[in-house]
Amino acid sequence: MLTRRHLLYSVPVMLTAFRATAQQPAAAPPRLADILVRAERLKTLQAVIVSRQGETLAERGYHGFAPQDPTNIKSASKSIISAMVGIAISKGLLEGTDQPIAAILRSDLPDAPDPRLARVTVGNLLSMQSGMDPLSGPNYGRFVASRNWVRFALDQDFVEDPGGSMLYSTASSHLLSAILTKVGRKPTLQLAREWFEPVEGFRISSWSRDRQGIYLGGNQMAMTSRSLHAFGELYRRGGRTAEGVQVVPEDWVRTSWQQRTNSRYSGDGYGYGWFLKQIGGEDVRFAWGYGGQMLYIVPRLAMTVTMTSDPEAPSARTGYRDQLHALLAEITASASA
Repeated sequence: MLTRRHLLYSVPVMLTAFRATAQQPAAAPPRLADILVRAERLKTLQAVIVSRQGETLAERGYHGFAPQDPTNIKSASKSIISAMVGIAISKGLLEGTDQPIAAILRSDLPDAPDPRLARVTVGNLLSMQSGMDPLSGPNYGRFVASRNWVRFALDQDFVEDPGGSMLYSTASSHLLSAILTKVGRKPTLQLAREWFEPVEGFRISSWSRDRQGIYLGGNQMAMTSRSLHAFGELYRRGGRTAEGVQVVPEDWVRTSWQQRTNSRYSGDGYGYGWFLKQIGGEDVRFAWGYGGQMLYIVPRLAMTVTMTSDPEAPSARTGYRDQLHALLAEITASASA
């Protein structure tokens, strides 16, 4: 399992001298600069990057951390898995979101599967509507302690029919990683490196795998705040790089941002690996990882905002996630002033 210590050990020693230095460009607008200075009060905040229309307005590190330091982005990686599914569909490796998963993962199906398993689709996994007992939160430990994560996930009891309410589960994203490995005939990390190669600044530093060598879909992925921001900018541009290379199909970006369900905890909308919410009066699409790893896209303002935090500190029940939403609202207000 990736820990903060393991991640930081992978950073070259030469970066140490920069960790205590604010990474904010001198040209940052004064009001935005003041907002980011005051954000120092958030004790687990690591970095904030703000860009608008492709121009970086501000970049700042906090509490001895810098935007070029890798961190565990936790469940924010589910948005990256979603993008990879969209790419796989465009390449003809997958038929579409209505494709059942059982035929792809037949070698790992239980001996006497629930008949509803045959109805679970790729889209159900993306929107957390598989119907299977979720393996996140208190059930996550059982999941990662199992000998075969894919088989364990497929053997869970159904608590709802497929397509029902949202049951947030990292196991669903891990099944997507297994599916990508099967149809792509390569490890998910290798596929990510190949498919996102045109995206300047995007790099996965490290990523945990299960005992069968499948990369953990939707958790335990390390990248820098800048790399996560580069992914956000790709989506803000409709799946294109700054040079105009179409990496993620534009229609997939729109599809993944269509609301399909709601979180039973926050009430926020959810699409395919992205949360949907109004923050500060703006329609926002965001990736969210445990600890407060946030990637916000604000389409009307052509703005991308990345916030990374201590991945070991909870962010939902403590109210910290809401503090980050409030920080985003301040940032967007400064852009509209």
